[in-house]
Amino acid sequence: MIKILIVEDERNQRILLKNLLQKENYKVIEAENGNEAINICKEEEIDLILLDQKLPDISGIEILKKIKEINPLNTVIMITAFGNIRDAVNSIKEGAFYYLTKPINPDELLILIKKALENLNLKKEVENLKEILRQKYSYEKLIYVSKKMEEIMKVVFKASKSDANVLITGESGTGKELIAIAIHSLSKRKDEKFVPVDISAIPETLVEAELFGYEKGAFTGAEKRRIGKFEFASGGTIFLDEIGNLSLPLQAKLLRVIEERKIVRIGSNEEIPINIRIICATNKNLEEEIEKGNFREDLYYRLNVIRIHLPPLRERKEDIPPLTEYFIKIYSKREGKNIKGIEEDAMKILMKYNFPGNVRELENIIERAIVLADREYITKEHLTNLLNLKREYKKEGKLFEIIQNVEKEIILETLRKNNWIQTKSAEELGISERVLRYKIKKYKLEKET
Repeated sequence: MIKILIVEDERNQRILLKNLLQKENYKVIEAENGNEAINICKEEEIDLILLDQKLPDISGIEILKKIKEINPLNTVIMITAFGNIRDAVNSIKEGAFYYLTKPINPDELLILIKKALENLNLKKEVENLKEILRQKYSYEKLIYVSKKMEEIMKVVFKASKSDANVLITGESGTGKELIAIAIHSLSKRKDEKFVPVDISAIPETLVEAELFGYEKGAFTGAEKRRIGKFEFASGGTIFLDEIGNLSLPLQAKLLRVIEERKIVRIGSNEEIPINIRIICATNKNLEEEIEKGNFREDLYYRLNVIRIHLPPLRERKEDIPPLTEYFIKIYSKREGKNIKGIEEDAMKILMKYNFPGNVRELENIIERAIVLADREYITKEHLTNLLNLKREYKKEGKLFEIIQNVEKEIILETLRKNNWIQTKSAEELGISERVLRYKIKKYKLEKET
């Protein structure tokens, strides 16, 4: 339940406000002076504060400052007498959401509260996103010792000093999003939002609404206005993953965003200025997609200002040991186990393996090995059933049978890696969904429970 704190020294005014808000199913807390309000804010998490400008002990501005010090997200609506509008305007400069003049119009107050709570939810969403990103990613989590990654990081440092568009290419699982995070974290926008958008994970019919937002009534089901990712990311960085999956009509709209730095919500004619840095990633060869007519050449040149290509893990195998140690540390802690490391024979198996799923596959293998491990070290036995190499094919078997076995293993591992999402798996395998469904049926493949 939404908690609203009323800070008002006039008892009758408090009662009127309390009755109005309780009818709207808000939980109401009262304070008759500034010190009481400050103490309540220290002890409880308040969603919204209605603060009288003039109180007997402390001025409204001073209370506002202290409330904001306790929690910068505290949302405050100032209440002022008609003659004190200048003070109310000053309070907005100090962080108040807005102000109302006495006598209070109940309808106006309820509308303002609704807007203030929407603003609060947006701020909380931003803070939650920042916290998730802080926990999930950080510059220090880029683990590497290889020369190839050292060279890439030199480009990352240079890219972070610029505001130019960046195109990151590489196979699935190579860490393209981590590189995007690193560029953002080292840039002048580091204290602003980083907004990742996986184009391939959004149904094609919803991509435009997700990116550009929409107005109430713009289409069936649009019950209220919703801002899109471009608008949400303004001030910070937007990361468009799998940009090669963007439809041609939306490619044209993205080009317009890049050129004009403005967006228009669906169902609106209003142009909204945005200030964003755009980083894109793809596992497709965009030059080939241009030749096929699937990708706009003018958009490609706009995106490809700074190019970073991430090599697959099989081309930088010296990074496997430090990455393995890092994942063991992370997942043994998460599983509450005391796994000290990996045995030499087990590491040799990892070093010989080609990792078609790259770093993401290595992480998944170590996570599963930690779950299975019943000793202090990961052994080769823990890995045997987790790798694509896990089944030995008899050399005396027919070539056709060997090829079928290999195909079956590749399809199964690709499905596992993509959580059995057939659209993504088929694309990665370079076959149609119809062919993939046929192969699943042919090889009697089933998702593990």
